[in-house]
Amino acid sequence: MSRTATVVTENLAAYIRSVSQREPELLTRLREETADHPQASCQISADQGQFLQMLIRLLGARRTIEVGVFTGYSSLWVALALPPDGCIVACDVSDEYTRVARRYWKEAGVADKIDLRLAPAVETLDALLAAGEAGTYDFAFIDADKRNYPAYYERCLELIRPRGLIAIDNVLWHARVIDPDNHDADTLAVREFNRGLHADDRVWISLVTMGDGLTLAMKK
Repeated sequence: MSRTATVVTENLAAYIRSVSQREPELLTRLREETADHPQASCQISADQGQFLQMLIRLLGARRTIEVGVFTGYSSLWVALALPPDGCIVACDVSDEYTRVARRYWKEAGVADKIDLRLAPAVETLDALLAAGEAGTYDFAFIDADKRNYPAYYERCLELIRPRGLIAIDNVLWHARVIDPDNHDADTLAVREFNRGLHADDRVWISLVTMGDGLTLAMKK
C-alpha cells in the first residue's frame, strides 16, 4: 500500500505492456494502420482498449453506446467482449473514417453487433431517448469533440441503467488542464466538464490515469 503514485517512465511503461497487454492481432493491425492517419491522436491506446473490454465483462454489458467512432478501434475492443446478442450504438459524423472501422468490424465478425449512425451524436442520442430507451443501456464511452462533452454526458446518463457506467476519455487533455496560461476552447471545455462531473452527486466517479485520462462515472 502506498500513498504516493509511481512515476511511469518510458521504461516502466514498456514493462507494464510486456506483462499486461494482450492485444489481438487484428486490433494491432487496426491500431498500426491508424497510426499513419492525420488524426491518429483521436485513437485510444491499447491499454485503454483492454481496460474498456474488462469493464464490459465486469458489467455483463449487452447494450452499449459509443460517442466518437473514428476508425473503430475502441468499438472493436468492446464488440469482441459483448455476447452474441450484444449491441453498440456507434455515433459518428464521418463516413470516411468509419469506412476503415467497418472493414475491421466485418473481418472480426462483429459487424452485426454495431449499429453505426452517421449523424451528429446529440441527434442520435435524442432519438434513442425519444424512442423510450432511457435506462436501457449498460455502458457508454464518450470520446468526441470536447465542447459537446456535457451534452453527450447528460444524454448518456439518461440512457444508461442504474449501476450502468459511462467512460469519458481525454479528461487530462495532454496536461493542458493544469496549464494556467492555456485558454483555448477545448481546454476550457474539458476543465469545466471535469469540475461539473466532480460535483455531480448522481454518479460515483474515479479518474484512471492511463492514456490521456479516463474518468469512470457509475450511475447511482
